[in-house]
Amino acid sequence: MTISDTAILDLLPFAFKSSQLPLPGRRSGKVRDWYTLPGGRRLIVTTDRLSAFDRSLAVVPYKGQVLNQLAAWWFDRTADLIPNHILSLPDANAAEVLEVMPYPVEVIVRGYITGVTGTALWHRYSLGEREIYGYSFKSGLKKNQQLETPIITPTTKGGATGHDERLTCAEVVEKGFLDAASWDQIQAAALAIFNLGQEIARSAGMILVDTKYEFGRTADGRILLIDEVHTPDSSRFWRLDTYEERFVTGEEPDNFDKEFIRRYYADRGYRGEGEPPAVESTLWVQACRRYIHIYEKLTGLEFIPAEYPVNPRLDRSLREKGLLA
Repeated sequence: MTISDTAILDLLPFAFKSSQLPLPGRRSGKVRDWYTLPGGRRLIVTTDRLSAFDRSLAVVPYKGQVLNQLAAWWFDRTADLIPNHILSLPDANAAEVLEVMPYPVEVIVRGYITGVTGTALWHRYSLGEREIYGYSFKSGLKKNQQLETPIITPTTKGGATGHDERLTCAEVVEKGFLDAASWDQIQAAALAIFNLGQEIARSAGMILVDTKYEFGRTADGRILLIDEVHTPDSSRFWRLDTYEERFVTGEEPDNFDKEFIRRYYADRGYRGEGEPPAVESTLWVQACRRYIHIYEKLTGLEFIPAEYPVNPRLDRSLREKGLLA
């Protein structure tokens, strides 16, 4: 379904900023709200909030729906590699999940040396670092160059400063974030999921560049994949057919994710510190289009926009599914 720029602009004031459900245990992250359900379950509601540089920058229509439905699509396709927390999707913006204890480490898998954030490989490399995340990098690498093999570069969740803090793989165990056996299982699962993601992305004409995974443990000790998988929020995607030519000429790759927003802000000297600069509303129209485009490219499905405003629809959907009284 084609959505006009005018229609997206008209929806900007009604973008889904926050859920307000009569359920206990409400908590909020950068993008998601979650609530306690009986029987060891949770309701995760994905809003339209857009964050970058660990800051919330805007609300973008349909972004939450894309994240929720695309993550569910990937959870289904990776379930034979490692189980996940999804139970059902009662609404376009909501997921019913098993309650787990999240591990305090984000598992970043990188296939290329790129990025402009403080924890990105290329940013650290461009500052002269050659020992990054416990890996040794030779001199002479170029921005956006493919690594010989994907690597895992973990970070803390927030850390003492409120920003993600870099870890080496060894430090994950040495500092007591995870036990060795669990960390080995998670690393193996992360690389397997990334390899599958690269295969599917390539068949869709895209390159899965890097991504973030999160894992948690159930009450009975099982390790599950949680949060989201291979979405434009958690992953970087490039256009496959133009990558090589643009790499050789030193041009930035054609991207399908929200990296263009990071670049937009970075080009204006903003990397997350202080007040972000004002931007044109057309930037958020572009963001909306990119989220929908990547959903359709990866899944091969047509994106069907759900009804706005979201809160009344969400309330109605949950009552129909018996998740609200």
